Amino acid sequence: MGKKEEYINDDQFLFANNVLDVTEVTAGKFILSFKKQFGFKAGQVVALTSDRNIEPRIYSLCSGQNDPQMKILFDLKKEGLLTPKLAGLKPGDRIYVTKPYGSYLPTYELPMWWIATGTGIAPFYSMMRSGFRAEKLLHGAREGSQFYFEREFKQALKENYLRCSSGKDGIGDYMGRVTRYLEAQETLPKHIKYYLCGHDLMVVEVRDLLISKGVPYENIIAEIYF
Repeated sequence: MGKKEEYINDDQFLFANNVLDVTEVTAGKFILSFKKQFGFKAGQVVALTSDRNIEPRIYSLCSGQNDPQMKILFDLKKEGLLTPKLAGLKPGDRIYVTKPYGSYLPTYELPMWWIATGTGIAPFYSMMRSGFRAEKLLHGAREGSQFYFEREFKQALKENYLRCSSGKDGIGDYMGRVTRYLEAQETLPKHIKYYLCGHDLMVVEVRDLLISKGVPYENIIAEIYF
């Protein structure tokens, strides 16, 4: 996810900040809001920690470029060192954040498809709130509660927003994984940019599938979540 090593091991790149809010949006998934110290571009990331003695982790910003706050969407890892502490933060608590960075940026030149699973939807929410629009957004999740920001996406993208459900609760626009949806398409647009964001297995599978359907490799831009 970019040149994270530049920041993780050097405290000089971490700036003290204050928590504004921590909200659990669904079981084990949280939005952390904090003071906007620096400008940023939609799609960029920050490295963040609650304690200088705990290694920062990389998170995509899920706020718009002109929003008054910065926000991240994160998944609680109960066995982890950092996310349990982030989940327990209160307004006013201190955190440490890098300047935003990264090259996972939307394009002005070509139409875009956005393809995400789980919390990989975060950079696309930032892009949408910053005024960018995709010709299609595919969001894969196992439960209906994991289609984060669905109301805003539906309002902005209308029928071009597609919830791909791989679970059993029946909530979604398409019953199946994003890979199944793509496999079922006879043809896919070839002269657009495909932005992929999510776990490494999904990104690799979708990338290979797009290439097999004739999409040029250089038109596929990926961000992997760990």
